[in-house]
Amino acid sequence: MANDKKAKRPIEIVIAEKNPLLQSSLIKLFAGDERFTLLHMCPDGERFLAVCDRMTFDVGIIGWEMPYLDGRGVLEALSRRQERPRIIVYTGSGNPDIPRMAMSLGAAGFCSKSDPPAQLLETVAAVADGRMMFPFVDVSKLSDDPLAGLTRRERELLTSLASGFTNQQIAEKLDISLNTVKFHLKNLYDKLGVSNRAQAVAFFLKGRDRG
Repeated sequence: MANDKKAKRPIEIVIAEKNPLLQSSLIKLFAGDERFTLLHMCPDGERFLAVCDRMTFDVGIIGWEMPYLDGRGVLEALSRRQERPRIIVYTGSGNPDIPRMAMSLGAAGFCSKSDPPAQLLETVAAVADGRMMFPFVDVSKLSDDPLAGLTRRERELLTSLASGFTNQQIAEKLDISLNTVKFHLKNLYDKLGVSNRAQAVAFFLKGRDRG
């Protein structure tokens, strides 16, 4: 038994975290636990996917709201791959629908940044062991309210669309590229089940009136 424990290799992880201070804290957290080996730290979702392209590892820890490519985009991209790590969404967002969305997109676990650091360690260990680790998720409500499932950036985009802004004006207002606006709009349309901006605005106005 002792030999089996000694032979068990550390769990290899890669993290995508935009906050430099939290990056440092996470590096120290995992360095202090011999069950884990942190292979790479990425500042955004695009670079996380680039790491997935060039190396294999056990568990990925990603944010939900990240530059260039958010958590939803990462999970959607990974869902099209045969070989992929198990993913934990680690976020400080208070949106109660994120665990449900993450689960529906194929994530293996969820942990809030407000949880004790030890909770993240145990979540990673459990996910690496093949378990699903989520707070209570009412699966019957996965698609109940698409508006509730939008990220902060997507809500900003939808409000801008409803105000009559063009893509270029939205890019300038949010200080992002035109291509990034188009990428977010595609995700927004997919989430709402619409195919163009007029339908998205109609959906938004109907939801606002209903609320």
